[in-house]
Amino acid sequence: MNVIDINSVVDIFFKLRWNSSDAVHNEAYAARGVNMWRDWLPENVHRLLIGKHPWEKISVEFGPGELFGKNQPPVKIDRNRFFKVPQTGRFYPKGLLRGLPGVFPQNIEPFRCISLNNGHMEVDLSHPLANHRLNVDMTVGQLTQKETERGGSSADWLGLLTDGPGMQARWSNTPTDFFSDNPFERTDAKADSIFYGSPRLVHHLDQTAREMVTDIYKRFVKADAKVLDLMSSWVSHLPETVRFERVSGLGLNRAELEQNPQLTDIHVHDLNTNPWLPYDDTSFDLVVCTASVEYLIHPLEVVKAVGRVLKPGGTFVVVFSNRWFPPKVIRIWEQLHEFERIGLVMEYFLRSGAFDDVQTYSMRGLPRPRDDKYAHELQFSDPVYAVWGKRKPC
Repeated sequence: MNVIDINSVVDIFFKLRWNSSDAVHNEAYAARGVNMWRDWLPENVHRLLIGKHPWEKISVEFGPGELFGKNQPPVKIDRNRFFKVPQTGRFYPKGLLRGLPGVFPQNIEPFRCISLNNGHMEVDLSHPLANHRLNVDMTVGQLTQKETERGGSSADWLGLLTDGPGMQARWSNTPTDFFSDNPFERTDAKADSIFYGSPRLVHHLDQTAREMVTDIYKRFVKADAKVLDLMSSWVSHLPETVRFERVSGLGLNRAELEQNPQLTDIHVHDLNTNPWLPYDDTSFDLVVCTASVEYLIHPLEVVKAVGRVLKPGGTFVVVFSNRWFPPKVIRIWEQLHEFERIGLVMEYFLRSGAFDDVQTYSMRGLPRPRDDKYAHELQFSDPVYAVWGKRKPC
């Protein structure tokens, strides 16, 4: 019988669900080739998997502190032990702290600065998820038996699933300081119309990641909806099987927009020159923004403008990955951990005051397409991150 046993090698699709004070969070991780004899899984997870068939689903819940130990109390340290002026709520590698017992320079585990006062700083050294209740769903995929066992490395699959999640949430419901020290400066400060003057009819994500973006948008689209594709280009990533009443494209290059077959109308407009949106109030059911939020130098104004053009109950979805044009990306984007970038975008939503039911999503671990030009360099597909929220009632 084809069931999981101690000699199995199995693909498992993990989903992690957790809540912070401001949002609901879902993380997905595609684990391929989980070795049931050699790899590490918590005992209760390992026990639940044994005997399961392909495509069966199981769930397990971890209480606060159960997976990572109890939340440690904040530690007060001398500011001089840190090499730069930190920002409250932000994460930094522990190896940047000097003189703390058990901390070595190569330690890249994150710690959080939670306050600054009179030459001292308070830091939280706990895992970012230590204080949260975690729900883990697992779907069993392809199942084989290992042929030989000659040692080798082992993988901590729950560790991979939880490496990064938690960093997007505020600390103790206090807004994170993403806005000090000129975060929206760019290497190339010239007008974007110059940089984007020539069309770039290229994809910015691999095929698998693009399919994931479309799958995210499928959650929110409805037939005959009015959609705004913000910072659009020659592809909108909207599902082609849905008939929309209107798909408006706002972008910087007319030639790219005219190549987009899903757009019903186009508007060439530079949001970094003028964050106002040239549409009437409550014009759209859905606004999407794909792989572009990292270029906005007036993000709070743009998100507020999106709130204005959305109908009450309409959804704004922002999707991004870890690839960008270096000269035009905002400075803070390059400085942040990938999951802190989710927190930055979430902060845009929260500070705008226009949205509720805010949620975040991440997808990692999918294999890179074999015909992708980077397949010989990169094992995994581009990660996909998303933040969305619903327009509050007027």
